[in-house]
Amino acid sequence: MSESVKVKKKSPAAQSTAENTAGGKLQEAKSEAALPALGFKGMLRWSWTQLTSMRTALFLLLLLAVGAVPGSLFPQRPANPAVVTQYIKDNPSYGRFLDALQLFDVYSSAWFSAIYILLFISLIGCVTPRAIAHYRAMKSQPPRTPKRLSRLPEYGTLALPADAGIPASKAINDAAGLLKKRGYRVEVRDIDGALPSLGAERGFLKEVGNLVFHTSLIGVLVSVAIGGLYGYSGQRILVEGGPAFVNTLVGYDQFTPGANFRSSSLQPYSMQLDKFQVKFDRESPGKGGQPIDFTADVTTKETPDSPGKKEILKVNDPVSLGGTSLYLTGNGYAPMVTVRDGGGNVAFAGPVIAKIQGNNYYSSVVIKVPDAKPEQLGFVGFFLPTAFVTEDGVSFSGAPELVNPQLSLNSFYGDLGLDKGVPQNVFELDVTNLQQLNGRDLAAGGITLTPGATVNLPEGKGSITFDGVKKYIGVDIHHNPGQLYALIFGSLAVAGLVMSLYINRRRVWVRTGTHADGRTMVEYGLLARGEDHRLAGEAAALREIFAREWNVPDASDTATTQDTATTTAGSSSTSKDQ
Repeated sequence: MSESVKVKKKSPAAQSTAENTAGGKLQEAKSEAALPALGFKGMLRWSWTQLTSMRTALFLLLLLAVGAVPGSLFPQRPANPAVVTQYIKDNPSYGRFLDALQLFDVYSSAWFSAIYILLFISLIGCVTPRAIAHYRAMKSQPPRTPKRLSRLPEYGTLALPADAGIPASKAINDAAGLLKKRGYRVEVRDIDGALPSLGAERGFLKEVGNLVFHTSLIGVLVSVAIGGLYGYSGQRILVEGGPAFVNTLVGYDQFTPGANFRSSSLQPYSMQLDKFQVKFDRESPGKGGQPIDFTADVTTKETPDSPGKKEILKVNDPVSLGGTSLYLTGNGYAPMVTVRDGGGNVAFAGPVIAKIQGNNYYSSVVIKVPDAKPEQLGFVGFFLPTAFVTEDGVSFSGAPELVNPQLSLNSFYGDLGLDKGVPQNVFELDVTNLQQLNGRDLAAGGITLTPGATVNLPEGKGSITFDGVKKYIGVDIHHNPGQLYALIFGSLAVAGLVMSLYINRRRVWVRTGTHADGRTMVEYGLLARGEDHRLAGEAAALREIFAREWNVPDASDTATTQDTATTTAGSSSTSKDQ
């Protein structure tokens, strides 16, 4: 062009002014542009998406584990309310604050239940769409054959023998049959075309295992919830030859029901302690007197009218009865005493549970006699199965066996406080409103009894007789209707986790081509979903079975590379790939 074009340039100041003006207009346009409102439905949809993500489910699972930690750091009210009350009394500065945070009722607290329910919803919302998507993937056909198999991580070629006369269609059908035997899902494509091929997939059980794992976690949560709602637990002390335990509410010494427990669900079975034996270690040096085995011979009845059945109850070997499991958890001695009041009437007669306090079954004893007349009587002291006395006159237990049993007590009279309706600890005696009768510091002295001995109380208040000693056991009774299901789902979760870790998702494509010398060529490629360190081994195995099927002699890596180059060139020049 001969004409020149003149361009008028602006001055720097004018150019800056124009840019500022344009920028101001753009900023004004941006400010005037209203962002679309999310809305209530949009907010719900966004919240649901966040809640049902796998990241949120893992976070809630971790939060649930962290939330359970206070349950092992602080005493729990359902397990032992007396310990919780004493803890708050001993720590008034922060005990009530911890109680307000429900740290003494962790597993039934509002915040722990909220985490539990959110985790339950998150897992359901996470697993359901993944299960639907995986089902559709299993029903769909394998992906189409890539254009260049040589770009796949594992790739190889085989030149079929010229004298074999194997056409391309037969080679593809043979490869399809071999892959099916190895568990692949196969689709043969364009079998009548110039270059038939096939696509194959395997390893769908990897995602199935993943789904089973997460579904089983939901099952475990549901099972635990069922156990917490409809289960119950309790404790009962049984004395040799004493009354049988009957599975009714009044038969428990302590009872902890579930949230939806109904007393009508208790099956009225019974269990009586016939004999209890303890084996002590007397051979190992330094371990004399240590109990090593406990055996309780019991008689059980499924119903009141059914015949008794002899069974053995041992530690970690519970007795199953009426849908519950009865565990042996404790033992000790129960001195048999008879207390007569000031009128000579029997006010108390029977076994007294001695609570073990130290080595060699040194035990504390508390006896409350509210029926004594004219004043109620109380006794507190200790029981020694094998009593020894020091030079200073102090008694101690030298062995856990019943060799020289001794009962040492102090006596009191007055108001025991049982008529006020306020619950008391059976292993403690409140002496606030009592007057002491016997004691080492009093003129009457303390009470020391051996089996068969009787001591009269001062001031004509009555007498006490040590009749003998029996053994007792502590039994924990548990009913958890979700326990079996939790075990089943837990086992399924482990199985699903193993499947997801050790099964690999793989895809294989096989395609035929023509070699430069006219022979049929077969090329194959493998691709794994994610990391698969065994993919090379799978490629070698496929090459071996293909070579065996078509009688192809072993070829070196160099020959394979050369064949690959030839096949690629031949395939590109003869036809268009799928």
